[in-house]
Amino acid sequence: MVNGQWSMAQVGTWRNYLAYYDIQQIQEAGNDIFVLASNGLYQYNKQDQSIRTYDKTNGLSDTYITHIRWCQQAKRLIAVYQNSNIDLIDTNGNIINISSLYNKSVIGDKTVNSIRIDGVYAYLMCGFGIVKVDMKQALIAYTYTPTTPDYPVDIPDEKNDGYEKYIELVKTLKPGGPKYNAFGYLHNYKDKLYSTNGIMEQKAHAQVMDQQREWEIYQNDIEDIIGHRFVGLTSIDIDPKDDSHVFCSGQTGVYEFKNGKFLKEYTNDNSPLKTAKTVGHNNKEYVIVVDGKFDSQGNYWCLNSVSPSTSLLKLTPDNQWVDYHNRKLMVPEGWSLDDMRDICFDIDGTLWFCNNWYRVPSVIRCVIDTKDITLFNSFINQDGASLNINAVHCITFDKDRNIWVGTNSGLLVLERKNIDTGNINFFTQIKVPRNDGTDYADYLLNELDITAIAVDGANRKWVGTSYDGVYLISADNMTQIHHFTQDNSPLISNNIRSITINNKTGEVFFGSEIGLCSYVSDAVEPSTEMTEDNVWAYPNPVNPDYTGPITITGLTYNADVKIVSANGLLINEGRSNGGSFTWDGCDKKGNRVASGIYMVVTATSNGQKGTVCKIAIIR
Repeated sequence: MVNGQWSMAQVGTWRNYLAYYDIQQIQEAGNDIFVLASNGLYQYNKQDQSIRTYDKTNGLSDTYITHIRWCQQAKRLIAVYQNSNIDLIDTNGNIINISSLYNKSVIGDKTVNSIRIDGVYAYLMCGFGIVKVDMKQALIAYTYTPTTPDYPVDIPDEKNDGYEKYIELVKTLKPGGPKYNAFGYLHNYKDKLYSTNGIMEQKAHAQVMDQQREWEIYQNDIEDIIGHRFVGLTSIDIDPKDDSHVFCSGQTGVYEFKNGKFLKEYTNDNSPLKTAKTVGHNNKEYVIVVDGKFDSQGNYWCLNSVSPSTSLLKLTPDNQWVDYHNRKLMVPEGWSLDDMRDICFDIDGTLWFCNNWYRVPSVIRCVIDTKDITLFNSFINQDGASLNINAVHCITFDKDRNIWVGTNSGLLVLERKNIDTGNINFFTQIKVPRNDGTDYADYLLNELDITAIAVDGANRKWVGTSYDGVYLISADNMTQIHHFTQDNSPLISNNIRSITINNKTGEVFFGSEIGLCSYVSDAVEPSTEMTEDNVWAYPNPVNPDYTGPITITGLTYNADVKIVSANGLLINEGRSNGGSFTWDGCDKKGNRVASGIYMVVTATSNGQKGTVCKIAIIR
């Protein structure tokens, strides 16, 4: 049966969190049933009633399946993806990929519209013609176009009788996962993952995953209550005074929830929020609030875009609205900046956000006490070069309070030393030396379309792009540690809409329009102190068949870590990555250590030493 337990996963572990809610196709395969639901695949065994879900972490080659068909003679299921990739799957979970059609350049549309089974062959009815797949040999046998002399005309009809036969049974199955696959906005808070669809015009939804990986779906059947479409939720945040009290915002205004139930809509007739000036007067379907966040005092701040007379607003805990509007936040056409988002609070009493639109792409600072507004929209780097910036997609603070800026043309930084001195005359582009014997350097991730940035416990930067997957950049910004794409990893999509991190576990979540996935990194938030109560290692004990990394967590920042044998011999050493340290189970020469008990001896950055935990290794 499906069973999810929250535990510390091995560093490097990938997870997919896919929806299986919308049942699309059902195929009977002897004692098993294959179900295509929400463009994901799972298998149900009629005898033991077990459920197996399939995704890129356990063998599938891709994401977003559009068609499935069972071939009785080949004893395999064919699954075709939106991009024309093909997988063959048997009831034991063995998977064979056929990528020929996906990789092949053809004249016409490769989209597979239906699948017909005849003997051991699957006929894929494509826009450009027919592809004949030998499901027993696991290869494409022939490709036909309408001009081919022997173009097939007598092909069996598409068979989907399993749907009618098993739909009532399948409705009772619980494969787990969220209800929706659109994850355009992510936010981790107290070990829970909060999300919204994040896409304008798409039916609004908010979903929350808890520590046991169980999902709560917020009430979204509210159109009869509010009297208009409920679409395009683009942010979600939690009241710091009450975890059950949550606000969402988006295309149609601001929404208040309590324990997942809808409480109130804030719109153009019961708040200062205004309808976009570019649409009809009083239209509640375009009261655009792309972002809203709570400060530490429980005030809810929100950004009203394309408004004729509002921009930055604050709703106090006693339901009083405070207007921070400033003419600097207006465009010449007579409305507020078109796509204000990514509110960030600094400890010095300032609030920062950005404008993700070509008209006035900018980073904006508001001094809360004085309501003073400053736009930084002259995009010149430290070398005096003008940058071609058409959109500022995102901003975030790193551990040193530098502001990282994701644009359509790469990464920029507003350095803290310049912010503090008021010398914000340029944006810094990080230069990475080529180390080729010359003095040349390249700008970090130059000209990439940066859509999301998150900073982990080790001050490393996770950077998402619109077409090139995810990058992990070292704390000193000089090293590219990882570059994950959908081709070289279980990453669901190269188009990353949002990134958030659970800094207790190191799990990094990547949101896209077609699903959610995560990667367990080797960095967590550092502790303030190290004791035997809060530092521990996993897995522990280390069993003979385990070959992965051993993680010590609960460490302070940049702690010195030594692995010592029972007789005091130094086995290995290093420094913590944020609040964790990974050991490969080998000595300093790369040899696997013998069975025994090993001590983890640590020292803080100020030299305080102590043994904080022990690791048992069994060979």
